[in-house]
Amino acid sequence: MTESVPAGTGKLAENILYFGRVLRDAGLPVGPGSILDAVRAVEAAAIGTRADFHATLHAVFVKKHEHTVIFDQAFQIFWRRRGLLDKLIAMMSPMAEPKASEASKPRAGATRVSDALFKKESEKREQEQVELDYRLTTSADELLQKKDFAQMSAAEIARAKALISRMDLTDDEMPTRRFVADPRGARIDPRRAFRRSLRAGGASIELAFRARATRKPPIVAICDISGSMSDYTRVFLHFLHAMTEARGRVHTFLFGTRLTNVTRALRHKDPDEALAMCSASVDDWSGGTRIATSLHNFNRQWSRRVLGQGASVLLFTDGLERDGSAELAREMERLKKSCRRLIWLNPLLRYDRFEAKAQGIRAMLPFVDEFRPVHNLASIEDLVKALASGGEMKITDPRAWLRAGEARRPAA
Repeated sequence: MTESVPAGTGKLAENILYFGRVLRDAGLPVGPGSILDAVRAVEAAAIGTRADFHATLHAVFVKKHEHTVIFDQAFQIFWRRRGLLDKLIAMMSPMAEPKASEASKPRAGATRVSDALFKKESEKREQEQVELDYRLTTSADELLQKKDFAQMSAAEIARAKALISRMDLTDDEMPTRRFVADPRGARIDPRRAFRRSLRAGGASIELAFRARATRKPPIVAICDISGSMSDYTRVFLHFLHAMTEARGRVHTFLFGTRLTNVTRALRHKDPDEALAMCSASVDDWSGGTRIATSLHNFNRQWSRRVLGQGASVLLFTDGLERDGSAELAREMERLKKSCRRLIWLNPLLRYDRFEAKAQGIRAMLPFVDEFRPVHNLASIEDLVKALASGGEMKITDPRAWLRAGEARRPAA
């Protein structure tokens, strides 16, 4: 039975304060008011188990779906000392019955949490890294270009977002059947020329020229927000926000187990507000994945609305499907026939030994025009160049991955 501790002698409130600072350094919007609310919530909940304590702090500190991963990592690391949390709970609630917690596997976001917990060491390590970069005449931004999004710290992610916002998002323009006035045009505009001649009484005719009007083709992004993709999708949404602000004709959809249209949310000027609205409108962030079902809903409800005028589709997913591959192949074929270009962005391509073995990946590859990795800033820059080239910079034939997989299979 737990011994009772006199009121006012516990350290739980102080440790919640330090825990809130860790979350703030890891990138969560935690202020003094949230810390005070957390202390009051713990007192009001009269918690007695580790799960209750976790749920209480989660309800106060976590405001967005994507912050759950960082919070869970910070909670496991900050309160991992055996029996420490139980003793702190016992100081506030003498009737508590502590239970041993089981260790969980490390998840994404551990780098940001460890940097927040050991801030002095990380600052010293970053300073040494900068000095080394100076000696090798290589800037920190150049090193950041090839660093994986999932391995970035909170400061590096903030710097990556700033670099994305400053990218030159050049885009391709498609000629239309309409003509506009152009003094350097190749065609004569008779109507405008006759109107000009009337100004001088018809004594002379000043020729007017015209050229074909051009427009930016729409870009439709369909992004996976499942647990294995959330870290990459979060940064990729900043790229889509910058592209939406630069070119305007960008439609964004998020899917996990259901499809959600977040185009209107990404049109806000402030990127943080735009991402906050995206998170608030999505209920299945970091959940499961149903690619076939989500693509079926897109093809049925949205394809006719957003895939006109030569649209390009950016399908951002790892292709790990839980539904049947036959249905996925049908939906991919319909999506391919509805757009001008279908570009599959897969973070799994960051591995040199990646092979198309999963059934979902093999079902999707035959209907893809381009198969590209997107896991760091360098790959995003390559994607921008590919969009500007209008399909002239293909990395490789996506079907080559299928042929490579068939060649490695043993003969029957």
